[in-house]
Amino acid sequence: MAVALIADAHLGGPGGEAGPLVEQIRQLPELGCERLVLLGDLLQVWVGFEQYQTDEARALMAAVAQVRARGVRVDYIEGNRDFFLAAGPLASQFDSIGLEVAFTVDGRRCLAVHGDRLNDRDHAYRAWRWLSKSPPVRAVVRHLPRRLVEPRIHATERRLSRSNFKHKKRIPDETIRAWGERRLAEGYDLLLLGHFHEAHSWQVRGGEVRLLEAWFTSRRIEWVGAT
Repeated sequence: MAVALIADAHLGGPGGEAGPLVEQIRQLPELGCERLVLLGDLLQVWVGFEQYQTDEARALMAAVAQVRARGVRVDYIEGNRDFFLAAGPLASQFDSIGLEVAFTVDGRRCLAVHGDRLNDRDHAYRAWRWLSKSPPVRAVVRHLPRRLVEPRIHATERRLSRSNFKHKKRIPDETIRAWGERRLAEGYDLLLLGHFHEAHSWQVRGGEVRLLEAWFTSRRIEWVGAT
């Protein structure tokens, strides 16, 4: 089985318009892809309710619908810039939406996560993440006019990014290694992360931890397994 992976496209932000990524997704069935795993932050900010859908979101979802119709399974992992995707109409347009996805390729047991929740001692970030995605905030976002809510969503996302890991300055090597050893001990062979935007890998006790380069910088879909 060949699994395609895309992380951190940030369409509508540094990733620009959706067209190039949409074309890559549409070509996946011809390349032998059987499963597409989206590791979060495909849009600069993505809110799951209809009134917040942008041109980039609609184009992306049209491509997802096309490849699903051709037998490709599509899983979405929520990133720090994704809000309430599983609570609105988008939920039925993916095969799964969650915080992590496990799959096996050529006998390798893989786990994909976004990567923003690795540091369980980053209490400030975890508190802000919980608050921004909590049921009361979801109710406000769902029912108030977009013009009132959207500026606050962007402000919340910026504050989350400033708190989380200070990852714009460096990759938290020790945190990733410790997290990797814990998760590999659960029976996985390969851990796949987005969020940090840079390509990197570690061989740690139990297997491999791999960071995926952000699509908005590489313009490339990553793969696990034969293509």
